[in-house]
Amino acid sequence: MKHVIALDVGGTGMKAALIAGDGTLLHEARRATGRDRGPDAVVETILEFAAELSELGRERFGVPASAAGVAVPGIVDAENGIAVYAANLGWREVPMRELLSRRLGSLPVALGHDVRTGGLAEGRIGAGRGADRFLFVPLGTGIAGAIGIAGRIEAGAHGYAGEIGHIVVRPGGPACGCGQYGCLETLASASAVSRAWASASGDPAADAADCAKAVESGDARAREVWQAAVGALADGLVTAITLLDPRTLIIGGGLAEAGETLFTPLRKAVEDRVTFQRLPDIVPAALGDTAGCLGAGLLAWDLLATEVPA
Repeated sequence: MKHVIALDVGGTGMKAALIAGDGTLLHEARRATGRDRGPDAVVETILEFAAELSELGRERFGVPASAAGVAVPGIVDAENGIAVYAANLGWREVPMRELLSRRLGSLPVALGHDVRTGGLAEGRIGAGRGADRFLFVPLGTGIAGAIGIAGRIEAGAHGYAGEIGHIVVRPGGPACGCGQYGCLETLASASAVSRAWASASGDPAADAADCAKAVESGDARAREVWQAAVGALADGLVTAITLLDPRTLIIGGGLAEAGETLFTPLRKAVEDRVTFQRLPDIVPAALGDTAGCLGAGLLAWDLLATEVPA
């Protein structure tokens, strides 16, 4: 059976799979990233994990993998196959495509940015399936975005397209790691809600999920924290809607796990803010934490489809 190797590398864990041409998951595996061991050790773990999957696929299906796809965080030069920089993994200028290809016996390898790769999967086989234009926005530790156009993800001229988390929605607001103040992710990410609720509740261990539960139980302090985050998120999303005019807006990440506690007020807040703009469908992501791995598999199959036969 023809298959590809897919890897999704995160700051804490790695997800991997063998994926058939129709998107079927033939095998799944997970492994700790082990970033505390340093960037060189992380890269070696990625290479070993891929090699193990390659051998497993050969034994189980009787043929070697046709290609491999890998999704990594941080700044990615997908065209040249280089993992440029990742603050949470500590690496710089890692020639990931070359290293993986060499370890896998000159196998074709595609490299992608983790959020854009997850967006590719959500757009093609997840919540955005059938939408010619979509925006995927995961709300996690930070906020990023993936712009989908006709089944592809727009990376931008320099690979930075979709960084919606760094739209300034509250000028002079909280300091952001990017150097600006009042960025969307400082106010509406899961970590931002966790910080705000820990402060408001007086419980330093409280997080965004606790805030959502408190909202559902009618806690006035929690509603105030939640409404502030939803308002900031709506402001950022309306900016994106104005610029991109997506047909579907897919919201994922940890904060989306609150379900309608998030989506009901968010849809209303966005609707209240639009004027001439067309309101997109605002839907939850469908693939959960498998999106990045599935997207890496799609990158691998896409690579094979674009290769020119010898």
